[in-house]
Amino acid sequence: MLLKSILNRVQLHHGFVYGSIRLLEQKKRPALEVEIRPRKNSRPVCSVCGGPGPGYDTLPTRRFEFVPLGGIAVFFLYAMRRVNCPRCGVKVERVPWAEGKNHLTTTYAWFLARWAKRLSWKECADAFETNWDNVFRAVKMAVAWGIAHRSLDNVTALGIDEICWRKKGSKFLTLVYQIDDGCKRLLWIGKDRSRKTLLSFFVEFGPERSSNFVLSAPTCGSHTSRS
Repeated sequence: MLLKSILNRVQLHHGFVYGSIRLLEQKKRPALEVEIRPRKNSRPVCSVCGGPGPGYDTLPTRRFEFVPLGGIAVFFLYAMRRVNCPRCGVKVERVPWAEGKNHLTTTYAWFLARWAKRLSWKECADAFETNWDNVFRAVKMAVAWGIAHRSLDNVTALGIDEICWRKKGSKFLTLVYQIDDGCKRLLWIGKDRSRKTLLSFFVEFGPERSSNFVLSAPTCGSHTSRS
């Protein structure tokens, strides 16, 4: 099938092969289900230490959501193995297309996170027929990756905003951006919109960097602090 050739070109996973592909005609939205199988004689990899080990057993099949194809939802189907790791004991294997218990493939999460930079999170969810929570998880993943790989030494201007992510109960998130000339990026996401929430960002930001900023009383909408 041509789709297998495309997937092997853009999503080749060493140690795994694509199996059968079927189209499901659903009322709400058609979906493609792509089976993934471990390559013959391949050994599962421990999700904790990353070392290979003998297989222990196989768990029920899980669905992992991939980038939609022309309005058709795409799902990878895979039965996770458990590995009898000599270092860590019996653990669920690590797979290259998703992290931990996330049901979104890493590729799809990055896809949503990039579009969430251009659209509101609700618009992004509506455009790709997914839900707001998936967009939030994708952005959170991208922020976590950025935190692990970022340099904060040259941040001189911060923008602080808040968004309502659930109408019931007025649930808010606090977002902190770098807004320096030539470098604008999301730095941090925190639950609620209290002063305590914002202070937790500056704790992570570090006392030396935080000393360059003055935290004023929160106001509605976007506001900034500058060094």
